[in-house]
Amino acid sequence: MPALGKHRRPKSVSLGRGIAAVTTGGAVLALPVLGATTASAASAPAVAEKAVAPVSVTAQANSVTKAAPTKHSVVSGESLSKIARDYSVSGGWKKLYEGNRKVVGENPNLIHPGITLTVGGKAAAPSDAKAGKAGKSAPTADRAASAERADRSARAAAPAAQAAPTAYTNDLDGWIKESLAVMAQHGIPGTYEGIHRNIIRESSGNPNAINNWDSNAAKGTPSKGLLQVIDPTFRAYHVPGTSTDSYDPVANIVAACNYAADRYGSIDNVFGAY
Repeated sequence: MPALGKHRRPKSVSLGRGIAAVTTGGAVLALPVLGATTASAASAPAVAEKAVAPVSVTAQANSVTKAAPTKHSVVSGESLSKIARDYSVSGGWKKLYEGNRKVVGENPNLIHPGITLTVGGKAAAPSDAKAGKAGKSAPTADRAASAERADRSARAAAPAAQAAPTAYTNDLDGWIKESLAVMAQHGIPGTYEGIHRNIIRESSGNPNAINNWDSNAAKGTPSKGLLQVIDPTFRAYHVPGTSTDSYDPVANIVAACNYAADRYGSIDNVFGAY
């Protein structure tokens, strides 16, 4: 590859004129003959190409804008933990609660449908910067490679954009998967299979199931929800950030798994009444 800014200087060639006789079909033609007898005109000075420096993109890549705060209206079954995950709130439900303490009240585990929460915006992904052109000169391969390296370095140094919140379906499959995510955050053991097996046995997958005939019901504390948890157990093993409604699918599953982990080591070890 030629070095930058260097160009081959055209050689000076001396031209001379002479006359040559060429015979063509018997006719004699007089043609000029070029010879190295006279000095040539001075060649035009070479024009040095201006170097094109790659445009730095570090400042642009590090410039991350934040979206304006979002208003969220709470609906039945939601919790601060779920809302914080949906909006990828930095600091989780605790940060969301700090910003909405006056609206929520003193109990972060109890949020009422219809209240409006202010949710901070997420950082927007930094846009890809492009090296500019100087004048009419096209960047060389070396310059393009240098700009590419600078762009990669800037991207590595810039804060990564927050991942979009995971969407869970509003059915048994989605409830179990969301519960597993909450359990992972709190170090509660359990697998999809273990949770699903016990739910089918206890409630057949009905989040509003209630047992009004067993000994617990006779004592005034009937078993409720997907995993048939009585209220005292639900309150004792409730996981912060989930709903305080024992019929809430995710709150019910997580509390039951928390109880099972404490008593049996894991919900996976439960194969009957517990």
